Amino acid sequence: MPVEFLTEEQKSRYGQYCGEPNDIQLAQYFHLDESDKAFIAERRGDQNRLGFALQLTSVRFLGTFLSDLKTIPTSTQMFVARQLAIADISILENYAQRDTTKREHNALIRKRYGFREINELPWLFRLSRFIYTRAWVSNERPSLLFDFATSWLVKNKVLLPGVTTLSRLISEIRERVEKKLWVKLTSLPDSHQKAKLENLLQVPSGQRGSNLDRYRKGPVKISGPAFNAAILRYQELHEFGISELDFSHIPPVRLKSLARYTSAASAYKIERMPQSKRTAMLLAFVKAYEVTALDDALDVLDLLISDIAGEAKKLGQRNRLRTLKDLDRSALTLASVCSLILDEGNDDEVLRDAIFSLCSKKRLQKSIKTINDLARPADDRFYDEMVQQYGRVRRFLPQLFKQVEFKGAPAGAPTLEALNYLIQQGNSRKQILIDPPLDIISAPWKRLVYDKDEQVTKRGYTLCFLDKLQDSLRRRDVYVTRSDRWGDPRAKLLQGDEWKAHKVQVCRSLGHPTSAKDAISSLSQQLDNAYRQVIANFDDNDAVNLDNTGKKPSLTITQLDKLEEPESLLKLKEQVVSLLPKVELTELLLEIHAHTGFADEFFHVSEANARADNLLISICAVLLAEACNIGLEPLVRSNVPALTRHRLSWVKQNYVRAETLARANAKLVDYQSTLSLPRYWGGGEVASADGMRFVTPVRTINSGPNRKYFGSSRGITWYNFLSDQYSGFHGVVIPGTLRDSIFVLEGLLEQQTSLKPTEIMTDTAGASDLVFGLFWLLGYQFSPRLADAGESVFWRIDKNADYGVLDEIARGCIKTEQIEQHWEDMLRIAGSLKLGTVQASELIRSLLKSERPSSLTKAIIELGRINKTIYLLHYVDDEDYRRRILNQLNRGEARHTVARAICYGNRGEIRKQYREGQEDQLGALGLVTNAVVLWNTIYMQASLEHLKKQGEKILDEDVARLAPLPFGHINMLGQYSFALSELVSKGQLRPLNDSDDDSEKP
Repeated sequence: MPVEFLTEEQKSRYGQYCGEPNDIQLAQYFHLDESDKAFIAERRGDQNRLGFALQLTSVRFLGTFLSDLKTIPTSTQMFVARQLAIADISILENYAQRDTTKREHNALIRKRYGFREINELPWLFRLSRFIYTRAWVSNERPSLLFDFATSWLVKNKVLLPGVTTLSRLISEIRERVEKKLWVKLTSLPDSHQKAKLENLLQVPSGQRGSNLDRYRKGPVKISGPAFNAAILRYQELHEFGISELDFSHIPPVRLKSLARYTSAASAYKIERMPQSKRTAMLLAFVKAYEVTALDDALDVLDLLISDIAGEAKKLGQRNRLRTLKDLDRSALTLASVCSLILDEGNDDEVLRDAIFSLCSKKRLQKSIKTINDLARPADDRFYDEMVQQYGRVRRFLPQLFKQVEFKGAPAGAPTLEALNYLIQQGNSRKQILIDPPLDIISAPWKRLVYDKDEQVTKRGYTLCFLDKLQDSLRRRDVYVTRSDRWGDPRAKLLQGDEWKAHKVQVCRSLGHPTSAKDAISSLSQQLDNAYRQVIANFDDNDAVNLDNTGKKPSLTITQLDKLEEPESLLKLKEQVVSLLPKVELTELLLEIHAHTGFADEFFHVSEANARADNLLISICAVLLAEACNIGLEPLVRSNVPALTRHRLSWVKQNYVRAETLARANAKLVDYQSTLSLPRYWGGGEVASADGMRFVTPVRTINSGPNRKYFGSSRGITWYNFLSDQYSGFHGVVIPGTLRDSIFVLEGLLEQQTSLKPTEIMTDTAGASDLVFGLFWLLGYQFSPRLADAGESVFWRIDKNADYGVLDEIARGCIKTEQIEQHWEDMLRIAGSLKLGTVQASELIRSLLKSERPSSLTKAIIELGRINKTIYLLHYVDDEDYRRRILNQLNRGEARHTVARAICYGNRGEIRKQYREGQEDQLGALGLVTNAVVLWNTIYMQASLEHLKKQGEKILDEDVARLAPLPFGHINMLGQYSFALSELVSKGQLRPLNDSDDDSEKP
């Protein structure tokens, strides 16, 4: 049976005005042309003409005739009345005093303008086909399908049916689509595969869970056995043979959704489902998790190779510390001998006797041998200690060679050649290799690979190969075709006819010429103008000086002085903060939902119409449990149905995930941008990115070491993006402290809010020439705060240009021929990123993460150097620009303080083992932090209005320096009661602190 999916609020909005139409809507639906006016003029009396016109315009806009014209916004009534030269809209009271008049008018409008009923042929069929197609291709939620169907009806002049009729139609069609999906998927596997899929639900003897549960769990350790276990998991899933089936006629989004639901549902629940649905779910799960398992195994491989190198380094450092005394003793002996040699007073003929009298020949030979044994070359990477790690390599290498199929680009050919050679060697016990491929052996590795007889050792060569394999995988010169995260990003770029079809559109949207010469000419002019401007202002720029004391000239930039806060600002801050009401964090979330409806964006993982009483309270409780890092237990109330342990676990498992968190967060960000106060802080065009560090004391492969932030533990970084309106619009979880520049573009390209930031500011860690180039290609301005901006290399295009005082500073010369050579490929990369065919971090990893960048990477770097120099020149010349960057980054750090106060449980440590769990928890933290910021903004705005009514003089420049980040008035500890007063739950504000009457609302 179809299940009701619309909320009461959605039902009340159906076919009714929800706020005032905007200017575009007024022009499109409420403008009356001469034909309309002539038709309306046939009615008798102004009241009938106005009512008739409002019925006409309303049915155009809403798709239905209104029974009560008083519900039309007054401004809309006046807009229509002015077109009819009617001054008094109160005459509408006298319209259609007889019911027959309204029916007659509706019939006339239907006949004249072609409006029809849903049951008239062929409109019900066409609507059903439209809904069916969308439901099949996109798997949209029923509430979204309801909105799309409503828009379709309005567009096609089909009068809206009853809300129950339309919602029942959508439910029935979605059920038909789901059954079709199950039937199609069930028809793909053979009987043997179906039997294997059914066995996933069985619990093997001696185990506590089913194989389905086992396959859901990825690796958490970094070791050879963990890699072998991860490969075994992939191998077992691959042996189902599901990846060989033809899924071309199944929309990918449907498979993904079904797999996601299967990954969350219990095996017991799946077992009770109809056979067709059960088989379809298990099939989708195996197909999705085969790729996931391979990705996880390759993640472990990458971390394992790094761990082997790290262990070798630790071992080498310990060995070096133990031998320092011997090394020092031998070095001092040789130093004393060398001092005799350098003493010109010693006769060369008796020098040998003098040396041996100071140090015997045997002792001298011993000292030389000690130094040769212990001293390390400058480029040494503890290769000798790497040999001692070979035992770890032997544990996982056979499975790597046997189960993972590598392919490569031309640059990866040497690595693949070495791989194939080692596979051919098999389990040979020979320690000397005969005629192996030598192209992978770099100079630092030669000492380890070759023995004293210049023969290639198996241990050294294998370790050298692993190092090369890791580098090639990270560059994607070598890739795994069945993998998602370790696949070939080049294959995801727009290519061939698809690129040709999008090229002109991409260039126009990004503002780039199709000709490389035109682009270089424009950049050259911008660069030259920037140099000329700095030169013209240099003598008057007291904050910048030319420093010639070093080997090369550089600029010294005086640090910005702290802006003093005037008395008026201090007073305003104190007044506003004192007016903020005290509130429990639980109530704050409920109140923000009353304003924004953000919790409605949390829908069941199965996309079904599953609802529950007081679901809002359960969702907010789970969000608090995650954000405060306290777990569900403190929020469990056995006597409250919405807060029972079973209900909270069910909501956490089925509703709170990355997808719904992003949608709910977008609701908060979008609402914040509609308020008047945030406009004093910015227009949403500027953003910043910075990372919060969290220790992860549990075993997880999605963390990394960094002694500065995590001590002896490992940790993760929550790299989040903040608009100039203090709203956080995106976040990425990064293992350890991986270079931020890899992810800085991701926040702009993948965020789902209505904000369109065009400039982003970061710390030095987020800056690189490559990122400067990619930002420019995508039409964004990159404005990092560089710690050594004055010492940076300034680049020029014109070698012969005279830049006066900056002439020696501009010592780098751009290789424009590289840009010209790869211009087409760079545009293709920009178009692919803009259209979302490839993920930004994935592409940047392949371009950036290597010691030897490709020619395309070098071309983007050259392009980035131009834009970096233009940025540096503006940074040097404009103090306001430097201060704007500093202020935005300070906003991010201050917001992190609020997030730290919210995430107080478990010492602020993240104890989720899997990346998805970490992302969900920190996504909840970002959402709750945004809720606090929005709540503060709403009440600060109300406080300012309250102060103005009291006659306080408030300066705009003081308002612009306020920040919605105080949290002393919010109780985050211990009180977990989800209750609101009736008025506040309806969207009204609670009294400010100094209100004399509790009923008074600002």
